[in-house]
Amino acid sequence: MRLSAPIFQLKRRAKLMARSNGVPLNAALDQIARDEGFATWSLLSARLTSGPLSETILSRLKDGELLLLAGRPGHGKTRLGLRLLIDAARDGRKALIFTLEFTEEQARNHLRTLEAGTGSVADRIQIFTSDQISADYIIQHMSGLEPGTVAVIDYLQLLDQQRSKPVLFEQLKALGAFARQTGVVLGFISQIDRSFEAEGKRLPDIGDIRLPNFVDLGLFSKACFLHNGEAQLEDVA
Repeated sequence: MRLSAPIFQLKRRAKLMARSNGVPLNAALDQIARDEGFATWSLLSARLTSGPLSETILSRLKDGELLLLAGRPGHGKTRLGLRLLIDAARDGRKALIFTLEFTEEQARNHLRTLEAGTGSVADRIQIFTSDQISADYIIQHMSGLEPGTVAVIDYLQLLDQQRSKPVLFEQLKALGAFARQTGVVLGFISQIDRSFEAEGKRLPDIGDIRLPNFVDLGLFSKACFLHNGEAQLEDVA
């Protein structure tokens, strides 16, 4: 059975129903599920595993979370981050990318290609390409945005490449506090150390994140690891 909308949009619809009708959220979720042909929301949500990964991630992100999107070069982490932004824009959210890798034209072309349509959704995504991108820069440009706004930072290891910027750990602490205070969602594209490929593991894990200097990865709430066409989204303990 095909859903009338992605699950994250159905969940948003249920929240609006609960607020406007004064009913508990679980009752609104079950009503949405019945409208879609399922007896309960739990049965409907089981479809998460069969939907596009970017939709799955968006539906599982709560306001104020920090997300890692990590993989070796060429294994889809940047593509997944851009798809996440397209899904957020389709859901009516503000979506932004702060990239130290792409030019604005390159980022826009990638977004339009991934949308595979008119480009109308991709064109709503804000793109920032300044060499000054850092925690302070991101906070400055996201201050005042509504909870649920999604931003992707491309990429984690470049945030403190310039010596004039604070060390990465301090920037992440500032961004984590900002996200919790404002309810925005921040996703960080991240490199995986090349030693992972010699270890024979199917997927990388939190211990494989490439970090030239110490960073408490417990600052992140969720992480998605990609390799060879496989991906796994997990909570960060």
